[in-house]
Amino acid sequence: MTAVPTVRVFGGPTALIEYGGLRLLTDPTFDAPGDYPRGGGRFLTKTLPGTVDPADLGPIDAVLLSHDEHPDNLDHSGRKLLADVPLTLTTRGGAERLGGTARGLAPWQSVESGEVTITAVPAQHGPDGCEPVTGEVIGFVLTGPDLPVVYVSGDNASLEVVEQIAERFGPVDTAVLFAGGARTGIFDNALLTLDSARAAEAARILGARRVVPVHFDSWAHFTEGREPLLAAFAAAGLADVLELR
Repeated sequence: MTAVPTVRVFGGPTALIEYGGLRLLTDPTFDAPGDYPRGGGRFLTKTLPGTVDPADLGPIDAVLLSHDEHPDNLDHSGRKLLADVPLTLTTRGGAERLGGTARGLAPWQSVESGEVTITAVPAQHGPDGCEPVTGEVIGFVLTGPDLPVVYVSGDNASLEVVEQIAERFGPVDTAVLFAGGARTGIFDNALLTLDSARAAEAARILGARRVVPVHFDSWAHFTEGREPLLAAFAAAGLADVLELR
């Protein structure tokens, strides 16, 4: 098996994965701090800027976009970046809304790029039955001959979904888990992404050798940051798999 893929985290859900000769960017968010109206007097508030200028990223082969409908996964500068990327893989509805180079994938549908297979996998952005409110979301699994398995969760709150992915692809070498315990007041303040304890349990289910958490800082509705992640993985006996940048 080839070397462990490089994962560089830039704040929020945004990370650059170098894998099988490809440079893949997850949910691009680079805006300065500010408020994003969500209707009904509600806002999502970005509290920190991204840690890289998009102009300094270098060439991107594809964006892995879990969904396009929420600004904490695709903000204004992220949308601008998509125009310069040869391929954006996202939900079917997202591809229709975005146009351009966006390509929609259904869960379990795959595309090939060089020696890499990119498979869209399910993600549940809240409690059971949330889809009419939170929309369609996907994650991704990266595989290839003699390449380690990489899982990118997208905005997923369901351990049952993680079990489905583990059944098909486990054990996973690297899991890029969207954590942070996102909550916005909908669904009686239920989790919209994994909290720290669920992220640790997801790592156990996946048999992950390495976990790189994203989506746990830079936004006010992320309720758990670095210290809860460290504590949860330590409590689960998985401190050695956690890679916090």
